[in-house]
Amino acid sequence: MTKPEYSSDELLPLSGIQHFVFCRRQWALIHVEHQWRENVLTAEGRLLHKRTDDPFFTETRNGVISARAVPIASYRLGLSGICDVVEFTESPEGVRLPGRTGLYLAAPVEYKRGREKRDPCDEAQLCAQAMCLEEMLSMDIPVGYLYYGETRHRVTVELTAELRLLVREMSEEMHAYFKRGYTPRVRMSKACRSCSLADICLPGLQENNLSASKYIRQQIEGT
Repeated sequence: MTKPEYSSDELLPLSGIQHFVFCRRQWALIHVEHQWRENVLTAEGRLLHKRTDDPFFTETRNGVISARAVPIASYRLGLSGICDVVEFTESPEGVRLPGRTGLYLAAPVEYKRGREKRDPCDEAQLCAQAMCLEEMLSMDIPVGYLYYGETRHRVTVELTAELRLLVREMSEEMHAYFKRGYTPRVRMSKACRSCSLADICLPGLQENNLSASKYIRQQIEGT
């Protein structure tokens, strides 16, 4: 049964949902075991996000109000985090904003360093942000946007019922893992090659049930 509401002490980092959809073990290593190691991909992503990391900055262009580094939370999902950018556009289905006339509809914009992915990990993170904003602002948010730094392309994401269900299921599973202190066993994939935690996770060792000495020997010998 879905928990009706979480307390502030139970909120998990919203950004973790992207890790969780990508790889549950990676999420647990970061958020349960508190292990992290940066590589060139994560460093590039961190630098890209610096463009939006100013919580006191807002601007208006072509009637669209953009707010950066917006704190968000959902006590229904049990998640909290920061939206890179939230865009507010005048709409009869929107809400009033302090110091502004008219009604505005919100849409989250998430910045990613790479390119579009085959799995829905980016879309899930974006949808979770929108669900937080919906709870905070008492509005329905139909779409959000993903901006990919490698392709310099902005993608419109429809926040469907299926995507919202995925977010709810992932957040419940994350809370269950966190409460148990559980780290799943490795499930190797091509993504392991670029994972910043590969040296901590040791996917080859875990997947093949090798002894540490045999695994190290294989890496040295290239077999």
